Amino acid sequence: MRDKGQPNTSSLNLVNFEVSETTAAPDVQDGITMAELVESLDTRELDIEEGEEIDYEGNNLGDCRIPFSAVYATVGFKETTAKVFLPTVPITARIVEVERFTAAQDRLNIGRRSVNKSLPAVFKIELKHGEFSWVIKRKEKHFMELHRELRTYKTFMRIPLPSRSHTVRRRTMRKSDVREIPSLPRGGGDELVRDEQVSSRRRQLEDYLNKLLRMAMYRKYHHTMEFIDVSQLSFIHDLGPKGLEGMIYKRSGGHRIPGMNCCGQGKACYRWSKRWLVVKDSCLLYMKPDSGAISFVLLVDKEFSIKMDSKETETKHGVRIDSLSRTLVFKCSSYRHARWWGQSIESFVRTHGRAFLRDHRFGSFAQEEENIPAKWYVNGKIYMEDVANALEEAKEEIFITDWWLSPEIFLKRPVVEGNRWRLDCILKRKAQQGVRIFVMLYKEVELALGINSGYSKRTLMHLHQNIKVMRHPDHVSSSVYLWAHHEKIVVIDQSVAFVGGIDLAYGRWDDGEHRLTDVGSVTRSVAVEQTGSTNTPSSKGVPSADAVCQSNGQGTPPSDPVDLPKLKGIGRNRMLRFSLHKHLHKHTVQHADSVSSVDSAGSGSVKSLKTGVGELQGNTRFWHGKDYCNFVYKDWIQLEKPFDDFIDRYTTPRMPWHDISSVVHGRAARDVARHFIQRWNFTKIMKPKYRSLSYPFLLPKSHSSASELKYQVPECVNAKVQVLRSSADWSAGIKYHEESIHNAYIQVIAKSKHYIYIENQFFISCADNKTVYNKIGDAIIERIIRAHKEGKKYRVYVVTPLLPGFEGDITTGGGNAIQAVMHFNYRTMNRGEYSIIAQLKKEMDDQWMNYISFAGLRTHAELEGRLVTELIYVHSKMLIVDDNTVIIGSANINDRSMLGKRDSEVAVIVQDSEKVPSMMDGEEYEAGPYALQLRLECFRTILGGHTDPSIELTDPISDRFYKEVWMTTAGRNATIYEKVFRCLPSSLVRNMTELEQYQSKPGLAQTDLTRAQEELRKIRGFLVQFPLDFLSEHNLMPSVGTKEGMAPTELWT
Repeated sequence: MRDKGQPNTSSLNLVNFEVSETTAAPDVQDGITMAELVESLDTRELDIEEGEEIDYEGNNLGDCRIPFSAVYATVGFKETTAKVFLPTVPITARIVEVERFTAAQDRLNIGRRSVNKSLPAVFKIELKHGEFSWVIKRKEKHFMELHRELRTYKTFMRIPLPSRSHTVRRRTMRKSDVREIPSLPRGGGDELVRDEQVSSRRRQLEDYLNKLLRMAMYRKYHHTMEFIDVSQLSFIHDLGPKGLEGMIYKRSGGHRIPGMNCCGQGKACYRWSKRWLVVKDSCLLYMKPDSGAISFVLLVDKEFSIKMDSKETETKHGVRIDSLSRTLVFKCSSYRHARWWGQSIESFVRTHGRAFLRDHRFGSFAQEEENIPAKWYVNGKIYMEDVANALEEAKEEIFITDWWLSPEIFLKRPVVEGNRWRLDCILKRKAQQGVRIFVMLYKEVELALGINSGYSKRTLMHLHQNIKVMRHPDHVSSSVYLWAHHEKIVVIDQSVAFVGGIDLAYGRWDDGEHRLTDVGSVTRSVAVEQTGSTNTPSSKGVPSADAVCQSNGQGTPPSDPVDLPKLKGIGRNRMLRFSLHKHLHKHTVQHADSVSSVDSAGSGSVKSLKTGVGELQGNTRFWHGKDYCNFVYKDWIQLEKPFDDFIDRYTTPRMPWHDISSVVHGRAARDVARHFIQRWNFTKIMKPKYRSLSYPFLLPKSHSSASELKYQVPECVNAKVQVLRSSADWSAGIKYHEESIHNAYIQVIAKSKHYIYIENQFFISCADNKTVYNKIGDAIIERIIRAHKEGKKYRVYVVTPLLPGFEGDITTGGGNAIQAVMHFNYRTMNRGEYSIIAQLKKEMDDQWMNYISFAGLRTHAELEGRLVTELIYVHSKMLIVDDNTVIIGSANINDRSMLGKRDSEVAVIVQDSEKVPSMMDGEEYEAGPYALQLRLECFRTILGGHTDPSIELTDPISDRFYKEVWMTTAGRNATIYEKVFRCLPSSLVRNMTELEQYQSKPGLAQTDLTRAQEELRKIRGFLVQFPLDFLSEHNLMPSVGTKEGMAPTELWT
């Protein structure tokens, strides 16, 4: 029974599909009025020949698939423009079974009544349409109701009603189109007793349905589609197999939104709404029939369960579906109808979505996926180029989420094609091509951070209506002040996913040379023969390479190749000359529309495009405006003026950025997209401003079509990949938090046999269960102690920034924020009873040095005739184990990233499935190509292996490598830098008094330039020993009166 007050707009009464012994209500149409008929009339396109369909726009001839982008173009179910069926593909129906006499047996005590009482026969019908097949159950009366509806519809199409839309429809019809409806012979009603009666009726109904489905006019009528359970989302290949669909009444509420609860859980709070429910292999969704809008998506997960009894559903004939993010209750018209829905959903999901229902390794939401094309990136240059190329290949959707996003950054450098490869220009271009772009940004606490996500959102949203940007969390309404969305993801068409540590933001672009300077010409002027030639673009755009000559970016191009002055101290290792002018004549320059004001101080930057490395030439630039940064020296300001410098590049070196990222494809990319979709849909529900239809719900593509890659990033290797995350109720709306990255780190370290190599922006661990809770440091300690007891060789390499990335003057101690993070880093490494070195010393005295090494990175250059040095900021979040396993992601080694309840993070664990020959401790070893080549690239970059191929890096744990290459290089480089620059941090400075004394003595760079240059020539790579004793006698925790001292400890850990 339906509650009173529920409208029944559909005369074809499938919502009330009752497989029960109740008698059918008197026919509604018997006393139908003309007014009701006119009102209910709503036809579909009728200018189609029998069996033919209009091909969908954008489909290639012969391609019968509906594009995935159709999910963004759904319309009301009665609209003539609704695209439902595959073009040129027939639908066939077969009645596979007739169910009789089931009601009494199932539901009632057999002893109380006769089983032989005739009950309405239920016809189980299997339908096929192209690659899709599905089953519906209908009774005789449903066929009769459908037939009546279609006869009414046909009659109306012959009546010239005085309605404009009706007149238009009639004009577009050919007379032959209003065909005779196939006849439906009168049956014996529901009382089919003898088998031959049933068999005969079965053939008649099957024949009737097949004839009907061959007629486009009637097939596309909304009552027919409701009868056969199809909608605009039924036959989209990328949504996977077709599951159960139909009209239901769903109850409001049931979302898991932290901090928001329905006031009083009584039934007065509930609202029942009519919706079309669609079941897919990895999600359920429902649509509003009148508008076609998708109004909720429920992802299948390990908590997914279905309950059908009235105790659980608190409603008669209800079905309750639970997941990590919602409890959804809907009701049916009868007990049997509810059983059919519940059991059908359960069996469909168990058959097609089994992977989502299980617990996975490390407690992850995603399973391990085999044969996934994967690639790693060391530093931002190649990463951003590959992101740019992948964005250019997008056909349907682009998902981006970053901790910080700067719309005006250039993804390909040097800039030789104007604004073509500027991020905002790429996104605008793709949006104009019809690609839907969804961006989620972390909404910072503005007093604490200056990343100005509001500016980024406004800039992107103004580009095109196809670009939608959300910011989260709202700090007051969600009570989330301390935690951040920290993941860095770019997903293309749910098939290619970039995951790692690199935000698409200022300061992140860098390459293996880690240049400190980018001033253009050292002399600030270039002698160039100038001839009047092509017009330069307006000074609005970053000079489109026509204008790279004069320092104001507005000069005319040189007519001949010119020898431009070399920039000292940059690309120290190779001196290469490169003619920009010749290059530009070979490659036609395309100047994209400028979206925003641009660099007034200099032009696109250039380097040898033949080698990929080398000298900057003339007044060319790699880092424009705000991209030239040194955030320990000065934090970003005025981000709304992207191309104005905020640091004097003639006096202050930039801070190089060392980072790691990765790309995965296929099913792993689907999993990354699924995480993004879960967060997007949660934010849409949670923030009222995003509830409008202009911010659509996102749908996950099916894993069944994941291997059909339309684009693949070049130079990938196949490997086993699993997606990991840190996620919780505040960040993704899930019931239990997930810390699969933390679990993976601990288990992989515990199982490692030979070495672990860590690069991470933070190193805060070693649980005391008071201030620090993550156990990565403890896992390292246990593994080293085990190796020591077994007498086996085992190495741990930790590379982390020499200073935390907060603004502060280290010459006066660095400021409270820097010191607070330093305190916890040192607490993990070597200070206090919980530290790694303190615990190892208890077991093995000074033998710990044979097992673990802490290091940082530093480089030097010449700037305006002065020698300068700066640390290289290690922003990576990477673990390599035994040359066969790699974890790359956005998660730092600290509680914020690892515990799951705090910052949101995403990572991938990549395990090599192929093998290549290598060495381990002097013996032959089968390594994996992904992990081995990544480690070698990291070692070459930081140990100077690119310039000195004689450095032997193959064996990562031999004494020769560990002691003579790694430890020796780190120690020697650190000593030279201290001697030449008296740089900080340094182990020679243990307290503030020593800091003043140390600073008062000048280094060789100030006293003896020639000797300083001689010393610097001995530097190899960037590796320096970590100064474990820096300020060791000084309390680094912020003092009580400061704002940092008042902040909760969790902010720093």
